[in-house]
Amino acid sequence: MEYRKLGNSGMYVSEIAYGNWITHGDQVDQDAATACVRAALDLGITTFDTADAYAGTRAETALGEALDGVRREGLEIFTKVFFPTGDGKNDRGLSRKHIMESINGSLRRLRTDYVDLYQAHRYDYETPLEETMQAFADIVHAGKAHYIGVSEWTVDEIRRAAALAKELGIGLVSNQPQYNMLWRVIEPEVVPVSEELGLGQIVWSPIAQGVLTGKYAPGAAAPSSSRFSTADGGTKTEHRYMQPAVLEAIQGLRPLADEAGLSMAAFAVAWVLQNTNVSAAIVGASRPEQLKDNATASGVVLDPEILAKVDAVLGDVVVKDPARVESFLKRP
Repeated sequence: MEYRKLGNSGMYVSEIAYGNWITHGDQVDQDAATACVRAALDLGITTFDTADAYAGTRAETALGEALDGVRREGLEIFTKVFFPTGDGKNDRGLSRKHIMESINGSLRRLRTDYVDLYQAHRYDYETPLEETMQAFADIVHAGKAHYIGVSEWTVDEIRRAAALAKELGIGLVSNQPQYNMLWRVIEPEVVPVSEELGLGQIVWSPIAQGVLTGKYAPGAAAPSSSRFSTADGGTKTEHRYMQPAVLEAIQGLRPLADEAGLSMAAFAVAWVLQNTNVSAAIVGASRPEQLKDNATASGVVLDPEILAKVDAVLGDVVVKDPARVESFLKRP
């Protein structure tokens, strides 16, 4: 396992981070979750990403139990705040009230006194940014978080937050966006601004929700129990990744993965790590063997010719223009 600095901070993170968005507290039981976490540790993965809203707070609980007894100083634990964690009007967003109450709940569920990175899961258009950043600053100064990050914020929002963070004396060091071979909307604007301001990307969905593994063949039914399968054996086709042109193009990546000596999944993870502004790629797993495969992407340097071939194979199915996804970036 290789390690990179998180933005311009002094903290190292593992190139492969283990995330439990969909699995823990929902798809797999605690024994399976613990097995995956322990496999991650054996592979040298030290960075773990979760959020208070995942599985209705159960994901944090599962991760806390799985990491119980592991030397805390050897881990980087990340969590997030924004999405609803209850039915009340104040059980969501980035108000001071919700942030201060949410960090305490997260620490309790994660069985730790602090998190290494506390992230704004989305931008809150109903709360003054000054209020949000002051709450984050108080959390950092209280020792409950070492650094602050954001997720899916626009460049203007990142700039404003970075300026306030500097005034408040706290480290805004990261952004957590979706990023993969198909979804490259951070490249034109977010990455250059992040490099300028000292933020690193902690990217989610590097395998495009499993589509870049090549398991969804064009014109064929989705594998049973997969993310895009239906109860009656059909396929969910409304998602942007499941369009025929996309699935057809992805099949052309297989020879390139073979050339690189990687599985399709590891090839996809290795591709995002070629971006020097990426500090870590978040992968999820319901079985330890999935993690072992993904971890082979760490330290891989892909030949520029292979990268050019990826672009040629995918062509027009790549989404890169931020103007096309404004509603996605600002979704509630």
